[in-house]
Amino acid sequence: MPRRAYYDMTPIAETEANVAGVDEAGRGPLAGPVVAAAVVLDPRRPVPGLADSKRLSPSRREHLAAAIRASASSAAVVYATPAEIDERDVLQATLSAMQRAVAALARVPTRVLVDGRECPPLAMPAESLVGGDGRETAIAAASILAKVERDRYMVAQEAHYPGYGFARHKGYGTRAHIEALQRLGPCPLHRRSFKPVREALAARAQPGEERPSA
Repeated sequence: MPRRAYYDMTPIAETEANVAGVDEAGRGPLAGPVVAAAVVLDPRRPVPGLADSKRLSPSRREHLAAAIRASASSAAVVYATPAEIDERDVLQATLSAMQRAVAALARVPTRVLVDGRECPPLAMPAESLVGGDGRETAIAAASILAKVERDRYMVAQEAHYPGYGFARHKGYGTRAHIEALQRLGPCPLHRRSFKPVREALAARAQPGEERPSA
């Protein structure tokens, strides 16, 4: 069973040496992957300005992502594809991606801190921390890498799947995205287990044809 979270009201702090921070981006969108990142920071090469990625501008996130990759002891980014999300559900796909991100680190951490309420099964001690991306620098770094990687990916998909507006909304369920989904139908990036996508598939089924299964 995933470990439950503990609550910590301390301000963001430097993460101790050889501890990996883990976070994800993209659990809520209707399209695209969930991206999980794991980061072990090097205390000898601190990255000033680390914070929860949601509180940073896109340009600031890009700047910090480059600094993290240049300075961290180890970092890894892993995707959970829409197909995996549909097969396993978004939570289990996310936990699996987090597990794979930790396994992909070049430097094996002695401990892992995961943002959120639950931890994936890991070989080393791990704790979940609600609001961890605003409290631990390693988690903040992971949140930035995950967000930057996912945003870049969704912007690039605009050329492959024009008309949906992925470069603008990154797959989130905005009004413009819902309207495009209803007009064009789902593309391979869409998560068919998510209700608005299921509804768009059903609406496009022709009379007399078998409706797509959920």
